[in-house]
Amino acid sequence: MAFTAKDVQTLREKTGCGMMDCKKALVECDGNMDAAADYLREKGLASQAKKASRVAAEGTVAAYCENGVAAIVEINAETHFVAGGDEFKALANDVAAIAAKQNPADLEALLKCSENGQTVEEMVQELFLKVRENMSVRRFARYEGKVVTYIHAGGKIGVMVNFDTDLAADNADLVTMGKNVAMQIAAMNPSYLDEASVPAEVLVKEKEILVAQMKEDPKMANKPDMVLQKIVEGKMGKYFKENCLVEQAFVMDGDLSVGKYVEKTAKELGADIKITSFVRFEKGEGIEKRVDNFAAEIASMVK
Repeated sequence: MAFTAKDVQTLREKTGCGMMDCKKALVECDGNMDAAADYLREKGLASQAKKASRVAAEGTVAAYCENGVAAIVEINAETHFVAGGDEFKALANDVAAIAAKQNPADLEALLKCSENGQTVEEMVQELFLKVRENMSVRRFARYEGKVVTYIHAGGKIGVMVNFDTDLAADNADLVTMGKNVAMQIAAMNPSYLDEASVPAEVLVKEKEILVAQMKEDPKMANKPDMVLQKIVEGKMGKYFKENCLVEQAFVMDGDLSVGKYVEKTAKELGADIKITSFVRFEKGEGIEKRVDNFAAEIASMVK
């Protein structure tokens, strides 16, 4: 039985599945719409599409680092129970390794990467069929070079730091220092590497906020703008110390900044070491979790 593009669209609207899955189902079922819908249900795809609208704000961050190539990935699920399971964590570790080794251009490319005859997208779908819970690969990052990774609290936060140094990537002292810097990033969540990394528009906005705050202060309100601008420049030092990694106070030694800690370590090792970039993923950050108000729901039903 032949079918048209309109039939594919109709099946998609009926089941909520992707266009390619619907087309494949119609091919397998000779264009029979009802049989194709059953086919999708049997494969678990219709159920997966229905559950895809549910918020997946739990999950884990996993990392892979070997032979100068590293990647971290965040995979989300709906519940802590599934996210904490061995199969889910194994999936995250596998995807991180694939991202590191195959160097996909973006998330879409990562989902199409395959290993042992199975794409990442199919790996996720296979686990879905077991746990019946919405899950997705949300993001990843990849570095090459002298890289150190760190996973905090069993996957709650993942950090990857890249260094420019003449030391070997597996140098024990470099790895130890890198882990300490990574733990700093996990704990203090810096927004930027250094002052030069802060975008100009961010600096302008911060200064505007400081000026507005001072004009609300009776002791400062009547001072000339030129004086206020000079005070603002002084106050920006605090902003850099809070938001720039190398300027932050080192959590393991408050007498040093992170930058000075790296310099001190480099001097002790007789090497040049510089932090060039970092990535920090915290599972679920930026995802708005659903909050059910059962009292309000019941009240609306009564009305």
